[in-house]
Amino acid sequence: MPGINLDHRVATRADMPALAVLMNAAIGELQKSFLRQEQIASSRAIMGLDTQLIDDGTYFVVEQNGVLAGCGGWSRRATLYGGDRSPGRDAALLDPAHDAARVRAMYTNPSFTRRGVGRLILTLCEDAARAEGFTHVELMATMAGELLYRACGYQVVEDVVDARGGAEVPLLRMRKAL
Repeated sequence: MPGINLDHRVATRADMPALAVLMNAAIGELQKSFLRQEQIASSRAIMGLDTQLIDDGTYFVVEQNGVLAGCGGWSRRATLYGGDRSPGRDAALLDPAHDAARVRAMYTNPSFTRRGVGRLILTLCEDAARAEGFTHVELMATMAGELLYRACGYQVVEDVVDARGGAEVPLLRMRKAL
């Protein structure tokens, strides 16, 4: 959308309450066309903010005129997706020579879809990962995010079903060369 002015910055722990509200709204609204209500509830259990991203300085906030439009980040750590409450997290550092950086926890305010928020976050993440020597990035896509990621050059490498939240949630592991 020409002329839209999006500002971005690195997230801080002070942003966490607003980020939680945004994530809840994005999961609830943007997944409606793809998931049943029990799957949306399950998504809330397996997704969310990983504060390690904020502590690492790799999580971004996107705003327009002071309104939170979206958020997302990248990681040099092994965990591919999930929030602080998600089981199976792994904080081990990745080796840029052999491993793909992770794009993590991308959420768009439902009022800001199709305005370049997701593309901006992906660009910020990819540029930062590239600057640290990574040559590939991976992410776990929701069905709502798949079209954006495909349009940005990501390819599906694995279909995944995550039932840790109580209902089966379809996801796509996607990868891109930088």
